[in-house]
Formats: sequence, C-alpha cells, structure tokens
Amino acid sequence: MAAVRFGDKRVKVPGPPILRIGVGVLLVAGGTVGFLPILGFWMLPLGVLVLSVDLHPVRRARRRFEVWWGRKRQRRSGNGD
Repeated sequence: MAAVRFGDKRVKVPGPPILRIGVGVLLVAGGTVGFLPILGFWMLPLGVLVLSVDLHPVRRARRRFEVWWGRKRQRRSGNGD
C-alpha cells in the first residue's frame, strides 16, 4: 500500500494508481474554485499530496517545499525564540 510522508507524519493511501491520480486531479481542480461554498482551497494541498504518491515531478516539488518549510521554521526558532 502506498503512503505519503509529510514531515514526521505518514498516511497510507489505498487504491490503484489510476484511481489515486484521478482523485488527486479532482481535488486540485476543486481547489482552484475555492471560492465556492463546499469546494475550498483546502483541496489543493490535499490533491498535491495524493498526486505526489504516483507522479515523480509532483513528489519532487512537494519535497522541495517540505525542505524549504523546514529550513524556514528552523531559522525562525533559532532567532531568539
């Protein structure tokens, strides 16, 4: 079973790859119309996480963001907090 790791959290993602890619694309598409009541901008990062399981370019972008975010948090906590 595939899993997504973000920071120290690990979440299992079930289903065949084509289903995961379809769900990820739908979540990203729904996130782009986040101004609508049910659909929201929360769907965009969730869709990227689901897509990162099967698509290498998305995984690489997510990992770069994760490293950037971790360095930013580390610098912020080291500056006198």
